[in-house]
Amino acid sequence: MQFTRRRGTIAFFITLGACLVALAIALDVGWVILNWREIVPLILGIFFFCILIAGVVLNTIFLVREIRRNERHDSFLNAVTHELKTPIASIRLYLETLQRRDLSEEKRQEFYRIMLDDSERLLATVEQVLKAGEVGQRSSDDVNIRVDMKAIVEECVTVVRLRNHLALEALTLFDDTGNMSAVVLGNPEDLRIAVTNVLDNAVKYSPRGPQIHVHLSVEHDAWVVLRVADNGIGISSNHLKRIFKRFYRVPSMAVLRAKGTGLGLFLVRTIARQHGGDASATSEGEGRGTTITLQLPRLLQP
Repeated sequence: MQFTRRRGTIAFFITLGACLVALAIALDVGWVILNWREIVPLILGIFFFCILIAGVVLNTIFLVREIRRNERHDSFLNAVTHELKTPIASIRLYLETLQRRDLSEEKRQEFYRIMLDDSERLLATVEQVLKAGEVGQRSSDDVNIRVDMKAIVEECVTVVRLRNHLALEALTLFDDTGNMSAVVLGNPEDLRIAVTNVLDNAVKYSPRGPQIHVHLSVEHDAWVVLRVADNGIGISSNHLKRIFKRFYRVPSMAVLRAKGTGLGLFLVRTIARQHGGDASATSEGEGRGTTITLQLPRLLQP
């Protein structure tokens, strides 16, 4: 209901803006017809009408952008609330069960494991929100440590595989760097977050049994390139660039059913650009998987 109402509001302002522009153009044409023999009024009239039209167009664009930004903010708040509330409710339920019932040691250990998983999920959400504010204020001068991307990627693949209980064949790593180094100059913590977010997204949006291929390579001797390809729900072409915006989530039921805050890929691109690189996405369409590419400048060995 709220989504439909906002779409209606956007349509209203676009229609209103188009009508005002059409009215301004009609008045401008009328002014030209009435004053075509008077050079000064004619030029001044055209000039001021052009300013008026530009103002109406810019105001309409601003209003539509604000509505969409508010929509993304509301979606983010709803997602974060859900991501915080769900593990807290789960932990509380298991604690109450442990308090009220006499359970076997095996059952207690199972509850402890579930509560630890929920607490890690809760901590990951909080850290992601905090990191989104932190990386936006970090300067390029803070990324000055030699980082071996081979080690980072191998570590992240192992962590994501264990966290999601994936078989070795579900998440495979191909090291195509050969004998070349994959060292970059950067912040190891941020790079670890970027790689982990890409891998987590691939798992999250491959609900029917993930088949994820991770390729690490060196291209043109100048770039360390990480490509993560999945067999998931895919992305339509008109959303490929938007998925890297803060709070943005593709408005499809398959995506909305998945857990997330809309910050993961925003962090990936922000971190990549702070390191002098970039991040991009490709997909053949919905249901046909997605490939996320993270590109970083390679540190040439002395």
